[in-house]
Amino acid sequence: MNKVKTSSEKSVSASSRTMSLLSQLEKINLDSVLGEADNARYVTSKILHLVQSQEKTRKEMTSKGSTGIEVILSTLENTKDPQTILNILNILIEVVSVGGGRRASVLVTKGGTQILLQLLLTASKDSPPNEELMVLLHTLLAKIGPKDKKIGMKARINGALNISLNLVKQNLQNHRLILPCLQVLRVYSTNSVNAVSLGKNGVVELMFKIIGPFSKKNTSLMKVALDTLAALLKSKTNARRAVDRGYVQVLLTIYVDWHRHDSRHRYMLIRKGVLQCIKSVTNIKLGRKAFIDANGMKILYNTSQECLAVRTLDPLVNTSSLIMRKCFPKNRLPLPTIKSAFHFQLPVIPASGPVAQLYNLPPDVDDVVDESDDNDDAETESEIETENDDDKDQHFKNDDIETDINKLKPRQELGRPIEELKMYEQFFPELSENFQECDLVSTEPKPFVPDANLSGPIVVPTAGEEHSAEANQSMKGIALKEVNPLLTEEYHRRPAFLELPKKDSIKDSSLHQQNDQRNLLPSCQCLSQEIVKGLDRISLQNSAKNDQYYGTGCVIKKESKTSLTTLACSKPCEHVSPCGSSLFEGSSVQLGKLCCTGVDSEEEDSRSSSSGEQVMLEVSDVSPVHDCDLYIEMVKTTKSIPEYSEVAYPDYFGHIPPPFKEPILERPYGVQRTKISQDIERLIHQNDIIDRVVYDLDNLNSSVPEEADVLKFNSKFESGNLRKVIQIRKNEYDLILNSDINSNHYHQWFYFEVSGMKTGIGYRFNIINCEKSNSQFNYGMQPLMYSVQEALNSRPCWTRVGTDICYYKNHFSRSSIAAGGQKGKSYYTITFTVTFQHKDDVCYFAYHYPYTYSTLKMHLQKLESMHNPQQIYFRQDVLCETLAGNSCPIVTITAMPESNYYEHICQFRNRPYVFLSARVHPGETNASWVMKGTLEYLMSNNPSAQSLRESYIFKIIPMLNPDGVINGKSTAIITVTLVKRMYLCMAAASKRQCGTQMSMLPLVT
Repeated sequence: MNKVKTSSEKSVSASSRTMSLLSQLEKINLDSVLGEADNARYVTSKILHLVQSQEKTRKEMTSKGSTGIEVILSTLENTKDPQTILNILNILIEVVSVGGGRRASVLVTKGGTQILLQLLLTASKDSPPNEELMVLLHTLLAKIGPKDKKIGMKARINGALNISLNLVKQNLQNHRLILPCLQVLRVYSTNSVNAVSLGKNGVVELMFKIIGPFSKKNTSLMKVALDTLAALLKSKTNARRAVDRGYVQVLLTIYVDWHRHDSRHRYMLIRKGVLQCIKSVTNIKLGRKAFIDANGMKILYNTSQECLAVRTLDPLVNTSSLIMRKCFPKNRLPLPTIKSAFHFQLPVIPASGPVAQLYNLPPDVDDVVDESDDNDDAETESEIETENDDDKDQHFKNDDIETDINKLKPRQELGRPIEELKMYEQFFPELSENFQECDLVSTEPKPFVPDANLSGPIVVPTAGEEHSAEANQSMKGIALKEVNPLLTEEYHRRPAFLELPKKDSIKDSSLHQQNDQRNLLPSCQCLSQEIVKGLDRISLQNSAKNDQYYGTGCVIKKESKTSLTTLACSKPCEHVSPCGSSLFEGSSVQLGKLCCTGVDSEEEDSRSSSSGEQVMLEVSDVSPVHDCDLYIEMVKTTKSIPEYSEVAYPDYFGHIPPPFKEPILERPYGVQRTKISQDIERLIHQNDIIDRVVYDLDNLNSSVPEEADVLKFNSKFESGNLRKVIQIRKNEYDLILNSDINSNHYHQWFYFEVSGMKTGIGYRFNIINCEKSNSQFNYGMQPLMYSVQEALNSRPCWTRVGTDICYYKNHFSRSSIAAGGQKGKSYYTITFTVTFQHKDDVCYFAYHYPYTYSTLKMHLQKLESMHNPQQIYFRQDVLCETLAGNSCPIVTITAMPESNYYEHICQFRNRPYVFLSARVHPGETNASWVMKGTLEYLMSNNPSAQSLRESYIFKIIPMLNPDGVINGKSTAIITVTLVKRMYLCMAAASKRQCGTQMSMLPLVT
């Protein structure tokens, strides 16, 4: 034998030594000479020694470009010498034991899995099998198995699947052997087909022979057995087998035993393994029923409550919470029907679509069916495994990714015939206006002469940039030089609709000398980056002569015994007179209930020395365009489907915007699971639940509790949304929102009134029929609250309130039919806790700052009355009437022409259009506030706003879904007529703008 001398080994580096040994091993594989087995045994033992002692050797063997693993696997595949096989298996175990999963992946890519499985099959034929060989083989397979996605299929094809199972059955007392065998079975069980096959061979029953009550012996084996069982029970077949044999009760007993004896929490992983088994078996209906029958809810609830004090046991608490939430019996919402409490009879019911589907629903669709495990009594798992998961998406194309840039360019040709578009000319009256009777700024013709030095692209200013007022003034009147052949041709053609009465001065030769200038008439004027000052201060800036239109805001004077306004109140109040009548004669509109405490006593003492003094509510800073009396006039003409007759105080008074950025609330750790535990207590301690209805739109004749400690609710006002309130505990209420009209879903927007509260008490509110799978309430968002008491104290503000806020799935559900074909869909809960500052206050809660349809009408009327008609062209028209009878306003804003001469009017008519719209989703009130600021900015004297008006014609639909806003809906609209009408208007404008510039801003929805 050609043994390497010891002296030469010391003289070469470890790297050279390893390469030399691998070269010898490779040569031995090629020669296959008799007697080389001893040499292979010697070389592999030397390599094993180097691998065990030097990390550098392990890295070198799996480095990129190295053939070490290939040589080792080739030797393992060809050799018959048992010792050489053991040496090589030990080498491979040492290599993959460290270095993460990369080294195991290298072994898989070299075909190691297939070689090891074939060796396992060969070794299993020996009688008895070599125990050392089986331990090493299973240990290595357990390490590389997670990196080979197809190991389950390979084991099944090679017939090696039951070898490990049989070894466990035959060697239950040999813990050294069955431990790696269980690890391999756990890897195999990740394949559902393998799990079913193993289950048929009794693997589930075998696992329950290994796991057992608390014992400090063989805890590693217990942990691996539990992990293997949890993987096996993910198969519905195995889970049903476990339920049929009563193993759910066994698992709960084992968990309680380990929980009681593991006082120092040293075996948390074993306890978690038991919970994982319970979690797997409760994925089926039979498992959940068995869990409930075994009193599992109470067991896990009590054990998890005992674990709350120890932070390191959070994994146990969280897993227990998941199991209990899953097993909590699904209930229907406590409503007669999940359809909206309000119904609007459509003149024509569509033949298809969601509205037609709603009309055709059977009467019992609200009954909840737990559909999460269909065909419970039949085997639904196919024995055919689609192993090629990586090839599933090979034919998938990204059809939603735009690849042709030409498709993004605006179309220059008409999409519809001109004849069909003529009907929309009524929405563009400015194009036919001749301004002959208007009092314009100039009475002399002043043709435009663009400055070539100031030409440039249009720059959209941003609120993040500020410059001096001088810079803004200096940029006023800048024009964009633009040569447009189509526009020039249009001027020469002088179409009929542009014909205007001319004066003699226009007919002289001087007009013909200006043809070259006319060819350069701009379609819009340039906006410089310097014109940005007013964009971050959205407010109207009017001259002194227009200040009278703003007024002084809303001032309400109330005496101790008399009042300018008669209000409704449940008990006498020395500061606020009893009320209940109308706000004014001849009107059915009533103001909501006013708080009964009046102004705080300490503030009263500081403001007056006697009770006879007047209490002033001055909200002059609420909004420059808010008018309380005008708002009431607008409410009188607003038509709601429920026929609201009350006005919410925040909408009547208005509010002062927050003077600072609203902070994100930091959620306390564990608040969500705490709330879920409190919900689970409803099932465990049912006698503690009050379950009393305190507000119900479906039963308006129901009596309202008169107890002093019960809150009163109301939402019967414009944009209000609250359908039902149930008192759960003394200070906890479940709230149910009303679905959109002619719908049975869309629950997000809420706006309601609360009264009758006490101070120093935390009231918990649960809105239990939300539908989105997640919410910003989980990430720091808070609901808004408006206090009437604070408003009386001259602080009319919406404020972010609430603690312990979270959003989570609850135990209420609806059937698949009611969910539109989806599987039984669960609802979600928004929960928050509020401590009120004033006793017997009247407070309003909202999802976001409310903005009603009546507020919009008031706002538009104020803007129209305040604008300067010599400078600003402001026109309000009706886009269409809604089915409920409300008008959908469309607003036109631009600059008046400089004079009524042809050149100026021609420039006016050829300004590009910019379309803006908001509130296509009525629940997104933030869009209306953005639109409000936009309108006020466009109507202001800001230089950049004036430049915008001179450059564009703004067509604005500030509220695209009036009926949805009025009736407090979230998303739906009675019909889509408004949406179609708006886009048809844009199409008509496109016809007029074809060949010139057509500007389109993203819709604010």
